[in-house]
Amino acid sequence: MALMPTTSATELARRVNDGQTSAEHIARRYADGIEALDPSLHAFVAFEPNTVIDSARGVDRATRKGPLAGVPIAVKDIIDTEQFETCYGSPIYAGHRPALDAACVALLRRAGAVVLGKTVTAEFASFTPGPTRHPHAPGHTPGGSSSGSAAAVAAGLAPLALGTQTAGSVIRPASFCGVVGYKPSTRRVPRAGVKLISDTLDEVGVFGASVLDVALLASVLALEPDWVGQAAQGRAQPPPSVGWHLTSRGQQAELAMRLAVQQAAQRAFAAGARSEEIAWPDGFDPLFDAQRTVQLAETARALAPEYAYRRSQLSAQLVEAIREAHGFPAQRYAEALQTGRSCAARIDALFGGADVIIAPSAVGEAPATLASTGDPLFNRPWQLLGCPVIGLPFGRGPNGLPLGVSVIARPGQDARLFGAAAWLEHCWQRSAG
Repeated sequence: MALMPTTSATELARRVNDGQTSAEHIARRYADGIEALDPSLHAFVAFEPNTVIDSARGVDRATRKGPLAGVPIAVKDIIDTEQFETCYGSPIYAGHRPALDAACVALLRRAGAVVLGKTVTAEFASFTPGPTRHPHAPGHTPGGSSSGSAAAVAAGLAPLALGTQTAGSVIRPASFCGVVGYKPSTRRVPRAGVKLISDTLDEVGVFGASVLDVALLASVLALEPDWVGQAAQGRAQPPPSVGWHLTSRGQQAELAMRLAVQQAAQRAFAAGARSEEIAWPDGFDPLFDAQRTVQLAETARALAPEYAYRRSQLSAQLVEAIREAHGFPAQRYAEALQTGRSCAARIDALFGGADVIIAPSAVGEAPATLASTGDPLFNRPWQLLGCPVIGLPFGRGPNGLPLGVSVIARPGQDARLFGAAAWLEHCWQRSAG
């Protein structure tokens, strides 16, 4: 599949704010790209070029344009938008038009961004894939549940995109598609207007072409402008202290992913990063199963109306998952929550002296299937711990498809994460070049 050239969102916003180009010109370029390439990619589920161009003209008329001036941003179809239908990846909500934008969409509009359209999500951001193809290998999954957002950025159809993550729905597709993904610390980005799947685990995340671009959007969503400065200064600041670990489930990762994590750490150390030895602490292995228990139990609660009244319109896979959750003893859910809390209270036992940890973003390359979005195994513990994660592309697997590694910080240390990830991105790009 022919892909559009990648353009920096940071540069686009600068040009619009400086009067070097117009938001309308940028919008037309991306609209043309979507019309040309998306019929084979299937990243977008709702796209209206006239609506996009009208929004861009509104940005051009504004006296103060904002930090995202004229930047087109694709929005996952689990997130409410007033301009476009929001169907949550389910026929139950076909034709649904929200009265208001979700809070995260309202924030990016206020900052001058242009909503480009709605991207495909797995059904209710859960398990059953949508029609999106992998931009580099159409027979392989792009990942999920934020499949359309990751594929759109990877294909150059959007410089930035919003996704959501409950287990690995941002970091895993970012790894599969070869883009940067960011999942924030717990509750750093507002979730009002996002279809609830798991109250404990759901987070709004970001896809982009670089750490700086991702920081630009994330800073708007979290009202943390300092994050952009951290990312911009990443390569110039003192090297971070870095640990790496395959987690207690490391043998389930493919050899290429295990080597990628090790090589990523080795290149960081060669570039001056301080090496910190870390170990997977006793008591942290239950995080994997506990995250899955919390996710299924809370999904069954969140989708109780759909299951009760529209069960025939749910996929067999989602119905089975809800039925499994209905069989959980109440104590199992309570113990799973407690596992997350107790491990989070011992987070220093994992990080030690490390600012960040490098770990697998996925089991390996994107699998050669369109019936599954891949296994979120290596994302589960960080999600339940509430750690912020940035997924960075790092090399290729045996089939020539992208691999990504996760850079993880302690909960609440998103600013430090952006600085460290930008430093690592620069050193890895330099060593690869």
